[in-house]
Amino acid sequence: MQNPRLSSRYAKSLVDLALETGQLDEVFQDMQILRQVCLESKDFSSMIKSPIIKADKKNSIFRAIFEGKLHKLTMQFCLLLIEKGREYFLFEITNSFADQYRVVKNIQQVSITTAVAIDEKLKIELIAKVSKEIPGKTIELNTFVNPDILGGFLLETENTLLDASITRELRDLKSGFMDNVYIPNIH
Repeated sequence: MQNPRLSSRYAKSLVDLALETGQLDEVFQDMQILRQVCLESKDFSSMIKSPIIKADKKNSIFRAIFEGKLHKLTMQFCLLLIEKGREYFLFEITNSFADQYRVVKNIQQVSITTAVAIDEKLKIELIAKVSKEIPGKTIELNTFVNPDILGGFLLETENTLLDASITRELRDLKSGFMDNVYIPNIH
């Protein structure tokens, strides 16, 4: 059950509070930890989402796992979520927090998909080139490997997709042969 409005509101509240207290970067790191735990631990996710487990039990389990590992603000926020019965949305809230953090910090996410993994030197060059095209933003590059594109790359940022893959080139070539205007229609 997704609820983007709820997760966005809770994340905004946490971002605002973290900004007020000067702990935005620390809380962001904590939210990344929580997101990772939600992704990697099926037991934790099941416990958090379980309507059978009472809030006080979830509270004590959460404290046992994260006490001393999360900053006080993050811990208090998560315990408040549990108290209010909103812990089910923790994963969504961590994602929404990350999105809002990037807006506050002026970070632009860019994804590149290639047929083979790219090295660090090429990543640095790509960040430099994209930074010139998107001035004033810090670029966060996410790399993906998809051998199905055969070669070239797919570059995606916000609502823009640049498809320079061999697969697209072959598809365009095939389409060009199918619609060849130089071959007369023989009946």
